[in-house]
Amino acid sequence: MSSIFSKIASGEIPSFKVAEDNNFYAFLDINPIAQGHTLVIPKKETDYIFDLEGEELKGLFAFAQKVAKGIKEAIPCKRVGVAVIGLEVPHAHIHLIPINSESDIDFRRPKLKLDKQAMETISNAISSKIQL
Repeated sequence: MSSIFSKIASGEIPSFKVAEDNNFYAFLDINPIAQGHTLVIPKKETDYIFDLEGEELKGLFAFAQKVAKGIKEAIPCKRVGVAVIGLEVPHAHIHLIPINSESDIDFRRPKLKLDKQAMETISNAISSKIQL
């Protein structure tokens, strides 16, 4: 059975895409802790990030680096924080979160409620800054 992230990457479930190549996909988190909170996934369904082969893991982080640079240009922030938790969805993924302090990356914080228009504006802003 495909994970929800595999269905997002294949287009079965809509998402606010910010970047894509042959192997990886990046899209806005629909329950973000900050505007611009983005998830980066391998298209190959793998549950645990450290089960990816070495070259796949390198590729995922290289792709995430390009996305993070786009986020940093599009969203006012001091840094783009990185988190790999991997418990909520059985598909390897990286959280990229615009932050100004350490507390900004606390997943216990209330989730933002952004409407479709805001999500589209944010995804387009980030996407326009990414150099693949």
